[in-house]
Amino acid sequence: MAAALRDVYGESLVKYGVPDEKVVVLDADLATSTKSVLFGNACPERFFDVGIAEADMVSMAAGFAASGFTPFINTFATFVASICAVSAKSLIAYSGLNVKLMGGNNGLTGGYDGSTHHGIDDINVMRGIPNMLVMSPSTPVMMDWMVKTLVQDHKGPAYVSVSRQGAGEVYEEGTSFTIGQAKTVREGTDATIIAYGLCVPRALQAAEKLAQEGINVRLVDMFTIKPIDRAAVISAAKETGAIITAEEHSVIGGVGTAVAEVLTEEGIAVPFKRVGIQDTFTQSGSYAQLVEIYGVGADGIAQAVRETVARK
Repeated sequence: MAAALRDVYGESLVKYGVPDEKVVVLDADLATSTKSVLFGNACPERFFDVGIAEADMVSMAAGFAASGFTPFINTFATFVASICAVSAKSLIAYSGLNVKLMGGNNGLTGGYDGSTHHGIDDINVMRGIPNMLVMSPSTPVMMDWMVKTLVQDHKGPAYVSVSRQGAGEVYEEGTSFTIGQAKTVREGTDATIIAYGLCVPRALQAAEKLAQEGINVRLVDMFTIKPIDRAAVISAAKETGAIITAEEHSVIGGVGTAVAEVLTEEGIAVPFKRVGIQDTFTQSGSYAQLVEIYGVGADGIAQAVRETVARK
């Protein structure tokens, strides 16, 4: 069973955050779900549960950052993209403050909580805020690296979209990553899947299945959605001749939109398809069911590749 990324996040926050006296952690009555509770248990004097007051939490984080601290704020991704968005824009990004916004339960991982708790528009909202770094980890190894980097290296506003679930590891321990540089998980010549989050391990399953059909697919993990790795998009389009984006997010405003922007601006015309949630409100259900219903599982990704390659 793959480790849930929210669990890895909580453990990594303790590992890298507790030794750094500048790190403070805030939550909005969801600490047991976001796993910030692990930091609270280990370091209660630097943990603040503000209750159901998400916008106030962001304002408090801005004050901490202006005083030299490194605040991590925690709530569900759908709330970061709504209740927190005004303060994130006007107080944090506008001033370039060193605040890390962590959006848990992203995509469909809210399951039975339904449409109000499914985070399918957070990337769209957060990538539109100037100065905001936007990332989403695909595996436990990457999640751990991301927390370490945000604590030790990166300074400035950042949003991280975190899954409640896990879908398998594709990287070895100690794999190095660089903000703004996509990671090629699998080489291929017939098409490229550009994905992030849990769609990466599922896209790898799809690529391996397609290989048995004679379709050789490259897989690119676009874990930094903003700034997007333009060079990776351009080379993938020119070298494989077809692009499929895959994300557990609306097809509007996510990585599919970002990739389309690059292709259009560069004047590159290749068969292109976005796998994601269409312009619709989602329904309640188990996570496994929802992934299949909305076509963002391995089978849905594989079928999108077949259709796109057929247009070459």
